[in-house]
Amino acid sequence: MAYATGVYWVTLILFITRLLMKAEIDVCRRGVITVSPAQTVPLGATVNVSCFLKATQGCSRPSGFQKLTFYQNRIRLSSQKSPVLSVLVSDLQLGTTVFVCKLSCGGGRESQVCGADVSVGVTPEQPQNLSCSQLGEQGHVICTWDKGRDTHLYTVYTLQLTGPNDFNLEKRRAPDLEELDLGISLNPASPEAIYTARVVAENSLGNSSSLPLVFTFMDIVKPLPPSDIRADFPKLLANFCTLQWEDEGSVVLNRLQFRPVHERAWETVHVTDAGGRYDLYNLRPFTEYEFQISSKLHSVKGRWSDWSKVLRTRTPEEEPVGPLDVWYTVEDLEGDLQSISLFWKNLSVSEAKGAVLGYQVTVREVSRNGSAGPPALEAFTQHTHYSVLAPPKDHAVAVSARNSKGGTPPTWTFVSRQRRRAPGNVAAQSQGTAGIRVTWEPPGDAAGSVKEYLVEWRESGTGRSASAPVDWLRLPTLSTSAVISEHVKPHLCYQIRLCALWGTGVGCAHTWANLSSREPLSGPLIHSATAGRGAATLTWAEIPARDQRGCLLRYSIYLREAGSASAPRILEIPYEVANTSVVIRDLSPGVTYVLWMTASTAAGEGPPGNERELFLEGALHWHILVVLTAAVLFTVGIFSVPRARAKVKSVISALQPQWYNQEIPDPANSMWAKKHCLVEEEMQLHLDSFSNNWTSSEEPETLEIKEVLQKAAPTLWETEPSCWPKTHNLHELGRKTSPRAPKPIENGIEYGVSHPPEKGQVVDLYKAMGFGGTKAEDPAVQLRDIPVDYLPANMDYLPSNLDYLPSIAADPLEESELHGLSFSVFPKGSLPPLICGEKLTLDRVKIDSGSITH
Repeated sequence: MAYATGVYWVTLILFITRLLMKAEIDVCRRGVITVSPAQTVPLGATVNVSCFLKATQGCSRPSGFQKLTFYQNRIRLSSQKSPVLSVLVSDLQLGTTVFVCKLSCGGGRESQVCGADVSVGVTPEQPQNLSCSQLGEQGHVICTWDKGRDTHLYTVYTLQLTGPNDFNLEKRRAPDLEELDLGISLNPASPEAIYTARVVAENSLGNSSSLPLVFTFMDIVKPLPPSDIRADFPKLLANFCTLQWEDEGSVVLNRLQFRPVHERAWETVHVTDAGGRYDLYNLRPFTEYEFQISSKLHSVKGRWSDWSKVLRTRTPEEEPVGPLDVWYTVEDLEGDLQSISLFWKNLSVSEAKGAVLGYQVTVREVSRNGSAGPPALEAFTQHTHYSVLAPPKDHAVAVSARNSKGGTPPTWTFVSRQRRRAPGNVAAQSQGTAGIRVTWEPPGDAAGSVKEYLVEWRESGTGRSASAPVDWLRLPTLSTSAVISEHVKPHLCYQIRLCALWGTGVGCAHTWANLSSREPLSGPLIHSATAGRGAATLTWAEIPARDQRGCLLRYSIYLREAGSASAPRILEIPYEVANTSVVIRDLSPGVTYVLWMTASTAAGEGPPGNERELFLEGALHWHILVVLTAAVLFTVGIFSVPRARAKVKSVISALQPQWYNQEIPDPANSMWAKKHCLVEEEMQLHLDSFSNNWTSSEEPETLEIKEVLQKAAPTLWETEPSCWPKTHNLHELGRKTSPRAPKPIENGIEYGVSHPPEKGQVVDLYKAMGFGGTKAEDPAVQLRDIPVDYLPANMDYLPSNLDYLPSIAADPLEESELHGLSFSVFPKGSLPPLICGEKLTLDRVKIDSGSITH
């Protein structure tokens, strides 16, 4: 199956190929076309084109139905009902024109009879600029020439070369090539042999020949460019360089060209019989140079070789030269210090003579009386600025640049604390793209003592930091104006400082300017709005420098009552005098204001910032102040009278609720205090009787201790001897015991009840621990003489729960007293309060929570 398919396709391809060949052969099967005088004619010629039908190839119908038509480049040219058709054609265009003759029978479909091409061209022009060259002594001779105008016909160019010893060579160049390689090399052994070359151009319309070119070997041979170029610097001297290279062939003349990189102009040096070596002088230190070399075989005639490859190399460094341009600013700080910020400009390439590694800074204090100051400060930095803190005195500053070969001479600058007179009427104005023009007036009659002027400028908002970029320009003393054109950008505000440099100080004046401005991008951000009486304090943040877009001229503060549709009140503050806060006066009390701020440049007003509300409180009326003053005076008058003050205190005490002092009761109203008063009375009676029976004998009588001590409550030391209720008709003691130091008490002695407490009953008794020493002869006297504040450190406060006291048999007097006591701060009966000398309080009474010694 596959074999049959292959045979089918091969047969089809052969059949189609035969049909195409037959169609090509029989293209003029029905007739012929003739062109006279020829099918190739010069521009402007007239040709006659005729079409003839063959006798047997006409129409089968009568001749009236047979018509011939001529087409020129597919455009209908002429037609005729005849077996022969001729046309005369002129004004043919350069190039090829196609004529086609077609036949139609009775208006039917046209069929092609025959066709012909007519070529229109020109005779070749004389070839011009014939030149031949040979690249190197072993290269081939290659010739080129200019053909002239296009002939629009097939043209053949033939080079004919003749020379000594009957040398003759002809060689044609293909039409599509620009040069002709002869394939031969001239013999360098006969450099003076003469050769003649000529080019002949020929086409169907004619031919032309170039002028003869006569040359020798030296005339056409182009040496190869030098190779292996290198540069050496003996002893690493920057201004002395030795170039070395390799010549190709017997070179007689060399030319060297060199220049610093990124410069356009070349320096050229011609060297005869250099032998591949030459010394160059006066090169720039630490500069990258480009070197190229070309060669020639004869000093007068012949051709230069192409330039060699570029050699790039850098010259060595040298010690830099100066001086540096140094400037400074001084800022006073707290703590009796000043900040000296130093600035200096980079050295030029010719001054640096190498890579600057850094700068040596020296700051030395200058003494006016000639005394030795502190040691100088030495520092090394890689930046072009330096800041130092120093006492507020005169200083001398030196800065020098250093590279690997050395340093520049130090540039000394005197930083004086003395402020001198500054130039007057300093103004700055934009000059468009030309820059900012600064004008000033000399500082008075002493202007002749000014050494020079200095104009300093920096972007607004950078402050006086040592790292902030700053530029300056020095001017002679006769100058009264300057134009700042370097390092300034549009839509930026610049702080400009003009200083007069005297011999012993400087005097500076300030101003602001910009090249061009636009409206600010944002408004001031209000931080706070604090209200006062009829005024308000407003604080805000300054617009960032990038949003100012020029020098600000003023701030505008807008105030409007909240909810009001009226026009806002506008307050304008010049930027020169504005701070970040302002006091707004003449505001209405009791009104809420809405306020915002804008900033303006010379180009216009910017958008508003944030809004803040401000409320002003209403002022007090005069009659309210009078009432308040009268009430205060009345109260002071009432409390200045003792009886009235006592009445008020009693009323306040009666109004206090019962639970007011429940947690900390008054010890003077306790059951223990009443018992203690009775015991004290009984003891005092015994003491009085003992005192009356005292005799003058040396040995005192023995005193028996009655059982009343065993009934006594826990002992309380008191400096006051009297402790009786005021309602009792008992006699008071005729004297009081004076405070004195307590007698020593034997350690471990306790006074208290003699009966042990019942089981399960909590005992909270006052007790006193005696100190080491002899036992007191009179316990009552001992108890009475101990100060009230002389208490042991292990005492607790008196308990408020009186139900926990131990059971003690009381006499009828005690029971009546207890019946009349009230434990509430609000009195329930008419019984007066118990008074026992000084009032007993918790800071004087303590109890011991420990167990009681029986």
